Amino acid sequence: MPAPTLAAVQSPTPWDSPIAAVQSPPPWDWPVAAPHSIVRPYIAPATPYSAGHRGIDVRVPGDVVFAPADGVVHFAGTVVDRPVLSIEHPGGVISSYEPVVTELHAGDVVSRGDPIGRVVAGHCSTVCLHFGVRVDGEYVSPLLFIGNVPPSRLLPTRW
Repeated sequence: MPAPTLAAVQSPTPWDSPIAAVQSPPPWDWPVAAPHSIVRPYIAPATPYSAGHRGIDVRVPGDVVFAPADGVVHFAGTVVDRPVLSIEHPGGVISSYEPVVTELHAGDVVSRGDPIGRVVAGHCSTVCLHFGVRVDGEYVSPLLFIGNVPPSRLLPTRW
């Protein structure tokens, strides 16, 4: 049997993975005005239904929330007892914001920097925004999209 050639080997490209979306420039803008103080970081859950923190909580210096990137409103409404806004971005990416009240509706187009709503009390002991991101349904740290997480690099160790 002949050895497989490169043309015959099918392997996914780096652009086929959920992380590909975060590797392509430009990074997103922060959804709130500076300063950007993270009250609670992203904590990846061990399994889809286990404990974790599927986003970051950002202290809000004002109340206006801005679209970090272009997209289409995916959902605007109440989940349990909190107002939630979700925006669908290219590449299977959905960003979510809570507790955010908005005048937007599903299907509305937003552009980077547009005001999309305002933060209300109820999520943290101080006023904060919960900012989450899903890529193809999987939660990832929003910091990957706003350029605050350097790429991982394996370093040699000494034994």
